[in-house]
Amino acid sequence: MKKGQKTLFLITTFILIFLLPLLGSLAKWKGLPPGYGEFPSQKVEADPGFSLLYFTLACIVAVVITLVLVFPRMFGFKKVPPAPQPRAGSTAYPVWFWWSLPVLGLSWFLMWARLDLLEPLENYTFVPLWWSFILILDGIVYKRTGGNSILSRKPHLMQLLAVVSCFSWFAFEYLNFFVVENWYYPNEDVFSNFGNVFWFSLSYTTVLPAIVEWYLLLCTFKGFKERYSNGPKFNVSRTLLILYFVIGLFLAFGMGYYPYLLFWVLWVALVPMLSAAMALCGYWTPFSPVKNGDWSQIILIALATLCNGFFWEFWNFGSEWFHDSLPTNPNYWKYSVPYLDKIHIFSEMPILGYYGYLFFGVNCWIVWLIAAYVFKFDADFELKGKNR
Repeated sequence: MKKGQKTLFLITTFILIFLLPLLGSLAKWKGLPPGYGEFPSQKVEADPGFSLLYFTLACIVAVVITLVLVFPRMFGFKKVPPAPQPRAGSTAYPVWFWWSLPVLGLSWFLMWARLDLLEPLENYTFVPLWWSFILILDGIVYKRTGGNSILSRKPHLMQLLAVVSCFSWFAFEYLNFFVVENWYYPNEDVFSNFGNVFWFSLSYTTVLPAIVEWYLLLCTFKGFKERYSNGPKFNVSRTLLILYFVIGLFLAFGMGYYPYLLFWVLWVALVPMLSAAMALCGYWTPFSPVKNGDWSQIILIALATLCNGFFWEFWNFGSEWFHDSLPTNPNYWKYSVPYLDKIHIFSEMPILGYYGYLFFGVNCWIVWLIAAYVFKFDADFELKGKNR
């Protein structure tokens, strides 16, 4: 397959991700789904109630995932000696780490505060809160690696991550319409229509940078990558890749036609379609190292997203908890998840929903790679060596 054909195939696959759920939804609803096109998304229809069968099946999947992560040797992963880690020496925290601390503290306070005098400022806390948090994470990585971080080594990469993050999350917001709003934003009237688009665009720039910084931070802990670097080997044939791709096509259509039964496909459909498309073109994917038994990158990006997910839910929950009524924070979201909305520890997200973050991280990496392959920029955010 020539370079131009590869690019066309990737673009076509990406278009199908938008088109197939729409076609499924048109067949299901005999038109557009309820709430389609309303931005930010609103709750427009009650979801099906709790299902013990669905919940039990989801719990089984969650238990298996937990066992793999906690006890990898039960599933064929072999213990390997930790690779030597470079000593960070006496490297100080960078200046952006110290500047970001008061910004995060003030943004956090304003987001959760009940002070009527400062309430209007709550509208604008999400972006400074999250970008200061990202810079703090980068500063910790800098400190732990002896001066090796994205901002110190590849500052242009942070800009690319922000741009791709913005557009990719708009894609998820679009797909959210076809599962009849798994999440929605109650505060639709904080800004004007243009203001909502502008503000949420800025907010969406934070998703990929935060996940990547968490990934790099996890990589600094001795023995973490080695824990999952010598596991079962899977060398997928071209026939299986095509089958994997076709399954993704059916899932994408099914998400629109069965919006409640297949709501989870929102977090999964990108993986078989885009990763199979990249592999068929001969590109590196997060699954490429698995053929040699190295699961470390794909597992660490999943765990990185889960770590970041805790803070997403933590700050979001507190944004509402400390208010007598609905908070003025326009970024505050709630969930409307069919069948599984049980057992909340502290957040809007039901406990089983946190497992979705594991798949979401892989989705994010795949979208990032697709953007890099189509627009011809270097996708490598590893601080040492190429990841392909």
